[in-house]
Amino acid sequence: MNLTQDLSIIDLFLQASFAVKLVMTLLLGVSVMSWYWIFRKWFAIGEARGRTEQFEKDFWSGGDLNNLYQSAINDRHSTGALERIFESGYREFTKLRGQKSLDPGTVVDGIRRAMRATYQRELDDLEAHLSFLASVGSVSPYVGLFGTVWGIMHAFRGLANVSSATLSSVAPGIAEALVATAIGLFAAIPAVIAYNRFAHDVDRLAVRFESFMEEFSNILQRQLR
Repeated sequence: MNLTQDLSIIDLFLQASFAVKLVMTLLLGVSVMSWYWIFRKWFAIGEARGRTEQFEKDFWSGGDLNNLYQSAINDRHSTGALERIFESGYREFTKLRGQKSLDPGTVVDGIRRAMRATYQRELDDLEAHLSFLASVGSVSPYVGLFGTVWGIMHAFRGLANVSSATLSSVAPGIAEALVATAIGLFAAIPAVIAYNRFAHDVDRLAVRFESFMEEFSNILQRQLR
């Protein structure tokens, strides 16, 4: 058999043992899923960042808070995370400010709790499936290494019945085993890079959300006084 043909990726996969084939198939499936979530999170976080910037621009332009609130209610399906945080806080503000028995500090505490609850939901949504990317990045190399070790063991067992081992008889078995590690790295590296990038972006958005909640709470507190 032609050694070059035997060492092609497809031939190496077809000639691999069942366990190595299973490992390669699993890693390829995980890689496809990780790329799917990489693109999904890329667009989702980019959209969240763009809507946050737009709402901050509208909010700090000096517009009326009632108009911003009505706009958030009317366009609820197209609002961003920060706008939903604003909506929950202002809704609580309108409910509590009419109660004469409540002092301003209690009203502001209620506003902050309402915004904090929405903030947690929005942050959970932004962080969804990031743990999957982290798991792919940390586990895939070891899964690929397991396939490599198993493939090498299988290759050496096959040499037990051979009187003299040559490069042509050893190379295919070793190569097909190493392909598992290569696929593991192929799955892990993009997942690690994407996770680190997305986690950084989510942290920056979280800081912007928290800063807005504090500033908005101070604005409402001044109105109550």
